[in-house]
Amino acid sequence: MSVTTYKWTIERYHRAVEAGIFNDQPIELLHGDLIFMSPEREPHAYYNTEAADYLRHALGARVKIRDAKPITLPNDSEPAPDIAIVKPLGEVYLEHHPYPEDIFWVIEFSQATLSKDLGQKKDIYAQAGIPEYWVVNLKTPQLRVFRDLKNGQYTTELVLTTGTIASLAFPDVSVEVEPLIGRSKIF
Repeated sequence: MSVTTYKWTIERYHRAVEAGIFNDQPIELLHGDLIFMSPEREPHAYYNTEAADYLRHALGARVKIRDAKPITLPNDSEPAPDIAIVKPLGEVYLEHHPYPEDIFWVIEFSQATLSKDLGQKKDIYAQAGIPEYWVVNLKTPQLRVFRDLKNGQYTTELVLTTGTIASLAFPDVSVEVEPLIGRSKIF
């Protein structure tokens, strides 16, 4: 006996969401598979919110910061990263979620989902052409930064526990690492 799984397309997934099939359950579409998202624990929610507020202040009107909102990717994926830093396109987002060309970088905060964030999600973001991907590991406080796309893969990985980092898109804005990973007072 063989098992066949059903692969969702973005279009079918959107129709199912509009029809209310998932009853507002927290799910995301990754490579055509429906993934039920784990509930956030308090540290995850706290650092996610604080970092989003900090980035809003630091980057101002140059970006739109989206917290746990979907982004639409060409590989039958519609993840909801913890933070997506996107172009401020206003009402364009009434028509569609941000596409890869609208996204400066994404950030995931990991407590229970580190292997998925460093594996499947990293691959999906790289294949979609997201220029930069940050993963905050809340268990072993560190920031992993993935950059420099080549052939659908990130070729550079930085692991930081102190200091500052600037995104590729905004080299003039330094982000302190220690508060981001939970090692000092938040911003």
